Amino acid sequence: MVPNLEDLGLPPLFRALRSRSIYQGKIVGLKLDRVLEPGGITTTREVVSHPGSVVVLPRLADGSVLLVRQFRYAIGRSLWELVAGAIDPGESVRAAALRELTEETGYSARSLRPLLRFYPSPWFLTERMHLIEATGLTFSKAQPEPDERIRVGRFGLAELRKMLRTGKIVDGKTLIGLQWLLNSV
Repeated sequence: MVPNLEDLGLPPLFRALRSRSIYQGKIVGLKLDRVLEPGGITTTREVVSHPGSVVVLPRLADGSVLLVRQFRYAIGRSLWELVAGAIDPGESVRAAALRELTEETGYSARSLRPLLRFYPSPWFLTERMHLIEATGLTFSKAQPEPDERIRVGRFGLAELRKMLRTGKIVDGKTLIGLQWLLNSV
C-alpha cells in the first residue's frame, strides 16, 4: 500500500499546469485551472479566490447573542446571521472582527477570543473563515456600509436552540458558530 504523503508530513504532489483568470472583482476572483492532482489525475478546476473573512459571535453579559438580519440577493431572502465580513488587504483578523462588529451592530468588544478556523466550501473556494467570540460589549452606534440594511436582534440560548431546530437559521457560518456555542455551554 502506498502511504498518503500528508500522513508522512509531506505535501501532496500537485501543480497547476495552466491557469486563466476569468474574472477579478472587488472581493472575489475566478480562475480556470488545468491541474495535476495527487495520484496523477489531470483535470480542470474552477477556483474562486477570496481574501478570507471573520465571523463574530457577539455575547452580551447576560449570555445572549447578537445576530444580524440582512437581505442576501444570491438566495433572494433575508437571513439571521452572525456578524461577518471580508478581511481587508493588510488588515488583521482582530481588526476585521472589531470593524465588522461595530459596522453591523454598533457594539465594540473589550475582549476577542479566536475559536476556530474553517473553509466553508474548499472544493472551489479559497476563503478561510475565522470564528471569533466577542465579549465585554458596549454599544455606541452602528456604521453599516452604504449598501447594507441591517436589523440587529438579541437572542437567548433557548431561543437560538429553537431557531436551529426549526430551520430558522440556514446560513452555514452561523450554524457552525451557534453549534460551537451551544456545545460549549
